[in-house]
Amino acid sequence: MFKQKQITEKPPSASETIMTEVVYPNDANPMGMLQGGRLVQWMDTASAICAQTHAGRIAVTASIDKVEFKNPAKVGDIISINAKVTRSFDKSMEIHVRAWSRKVLSGEIYPISDAYFIFVALDDNANPALVPKLKPASAEEKSNYKDALSRRNSRVYKSK
Repeated sequence: MFKQKQITEKPPSASETIMTEVVYPNDANPMGMLQGGRLVQWMDTASAICAQTHAGRIAVTASIDKVEFKNPAKVGDIISINAKVTRSFDKSMEIHVRAWSRKVLSGEIYPISDAYFIFVALDDNANPALVPKLKPASAEEKSNYKDALSRRNSRVYKSK
């Protein structure tokens, strides 16, 4: 189990996660394109690592918000996934996850997906646990932090 560290604030960079995968035939549909479900699985893994690193304990996916598939990736492409905490609330965190594809031969890089994952930290009894506050540093991080509250309010409104 992860031990809770007594850190009250962490910058987004402390838990930013970058994961790399290769698209193999078993990841693709009959057209040779990466299946959306496989990409979402990889994005969930990257965001889980990010959330658990920020929380300092186990965290589980609570919801996935606004998954966008922008471009297809094909067998042989290299997929890079970036996960970064945009805001932490009392017991949950919003993680922005972006994925890009790179063609091996040409080196061309293009975006393939974008989503927000919501994670809840758990204590040793699987109850929701407090998470460290997020301390955004850059202008982009501060903007993402502010926008995360609007997205959260929208999610809460939709669930009622």
